[in-house]
Amino acid sequence: MEKSKVVSLEDRIPKLKQQRRKKANRRLIFLLLLFFSLIVLVIYFQSPLSHIKQIRVSGNSIYDKEEIIQISGVTEKTNIWKVEEEVIEGKLKELPEIKSSDVKIHLPNTIAIKVDELKRIAYITKEKHYLPVLENGKILKDVKVAEIPVNAPILSGFSEGDILDMMIGELETLPEEVLNSISEIQHTPKDTDSFHITLYMNDGFEVSATLRSFSEKMAHYPSIVSQLDPEKKGIIDLEVGSYFKEYETEGAEKVEEENEGEG
Repeated sequence: MEKSKVVSLEDRIPKLKQQRRKKANRRLIFLLLLFFSLIVLVIYFQSPLSHIKQIRVSGNSIYDKEEIIQISGVTEKTNIWKVEEEVIEGKLKELPEIKSSDVKIHLPNTIAIKVDELKRIAYITKEKHYLPVLENGKILKDVKVAEIPVNAPILSGFSEGDILDMMIGELETLPEEVLNSISEIQHTPKDTDSFHITLYMNDGFEVSATLRSFSEKMAHYPSIVSQLDPEKKGIIDLEVGSYFKEYETEGAEKVEEENEGEG
């Protein structure tokens, strides 16, 4: 048999030393990288580099950007690592016309604030001012609009409660074309119907309706008006069926609702 090769201790020592040296060098490089990384992080945290440089605000139309930023409490001197998203969201939620908000940190130094505002569905008259009514039925008593609103109907004879909530719910389901054609809505309850309302339209017509079927019947308003003479103004009765009665006349003309009975 062939004799096994014998490696002397003297031959192995240089190889062991070389392996240990490589291992020590790798460890040293790792420690140096870790050390310099920590130094860079400390410098970053302590320097203006970690301060907020940009604040982006989106989804706002009622509140301006500066107002939202001010309420958030965030400034260009704020360290981005000290920003608490949930705290800022809580502050913004306290605004009466904010439904929700979402705050995100984008490294290295940007904050993004996205808000979802409650829509102003209508306005209620209060002395010489108009108070906004939000989609949740809340009246903003501290927000007074002096000029006649053009972006939503004016409500008269309403107060916070079930009737107003029902009115807002019906308005929310109307097509935008129909909603924009309403100038004023008055709560005019009858002995036989506490939900009766009277509408004054931008085109000069008057509508008599009940909240129980308001949005369903008013959705057909454009097709109803298209059958009438625009020169003859009067009352469109949508309480039972659809009837038109010209002002200062005795008779009433029945008008057909487009797609009546569908849905």
